[in-house]
Amino acid sequence: MMGTVTVVLHWFLPTSGDSRTVLPFGEDGHRRPPTIDYLAQIARAADALGFTGVLTPTGTWCEDSWLITAALLRETERLKYLVAFRPNSISPTLAAQKAATYQRISDGRLLLNIVTGGEDTEQHRFGDWLDHDERYDRTDEFLSILRGALSGRSYDFQGRYFHVEGATVNQVPEPRPQLYFGGASPAAELLAARYVDVYLTWGEPPAMVAPRLARLRELAAEQGRTLRFGIRLHVITRDRSEDAWSETERFLDAVDPKVIEQAQKAMARSASVGQQRMVSLHGGTRDDLVIAPNLWAGIGLVRGGAGTALVGSHSEVADRIEEYHELGFDEFILSGHPHLEEAYWFGEGVMPELRRRGLLDELPRRPGQADSVLGRHAVTNAR
Repeated sequence: MMGTVTVVLHWFLPTSGDSRTVLPFGEDGHRRPPTIDYLAQIARAADALGFTGVLTPTGTWCEDSWLITAALLRETERLKYLVAFRPNSISPTLAAQKAATYQRISDGRLLLNIVTGGEDTEQHRFGDWLDHDERYDRTDEFLSILRGALSGRSYDFQGRYFHVEGATVNQVPEPRPQLYFGGASPAAELLAARYVDVYLTWGEPPAMVAPRLARLRELAAEQGRTLRFGIRLHVITRDRSEDAWSETERFLDAVDPKVIEQAQKAMARSASVGQQRMVSLHGGTRDDLVIAPNLWAGIGLVRGGAGTALVGSHSEVADRIEEYHELGFDEFILSGHPHLEEAYWFGEGVMPELRRRGLLDELPRRPGQADSVLGRHAVTNAR
């Protein structure tokens, strides 16, 4: 396996709350509030298990991503924080200043996830009344200024949405935070090709997502750039495949059909191309939810956004990750319900299998860590 490009694994911080089901938010949904103590448990587990980072979402339905992750920095040693935020809620120069400060106080552990917009009702709460394509035009200008300011040079820009003179930061962050971005529309794809480092997709079947990757490679090449690709998936993994699949039945048994109906009506109104693609995978019914080997679309019946899960034994889930990696995905943003327990199922089951295949780097030793089985194994492999 010499020369194999290894994968990068991230976990998810449930800053709206957590539970043992995938029910929507509300009285019958999340049962673990997103206290800083509980989120710290998840962050420490992700750090110890060897995840590279954790994604923190953005929106009025969850806690603020900048504040929560900054509060968790002292709880972890290596873990990076993929902070999601929207260009409609902050100026690009201030975003650059926040990012530069964050990099210094975290010793370079910030990653940025640019989210162009949510649903219209969510955008309107922030006073944002632009339509879909206008939002991407604004994000284009935002990213131009953000990258310019982070360069440390004085950056001038005049556009339709932003006009800045001398945008900069007082100290160039080292390293510059990597930019993550997702979006399935043509406007989103072109923007990704121009500016970002990692283009994200939700968990579509390999045959469905492969043409998108090919198109993005071509668009980036036209800009003289290359992109890395990441995919967002839930995961249910157990020692035995049948035990993992029994969890999907438990999830469905806990969902009232009326809840599915209400959720699907809301998703049908979405202007998001990515959300429309997610809905197309299950059609709003419980029938035929296995849409590819070990890929289950049941989560999307009640949850917007990423609606698919890798389900199976540790070896089977590793097979699917390897399959997506062969398509071109180098980064995987994973989650599970509840997020603390599922992090351990994945970290103790799938991660060792990926390391055996040469697809995941060995877990680095912590400063001052005593020689252990893990440490000896890493030294042996290095010889």
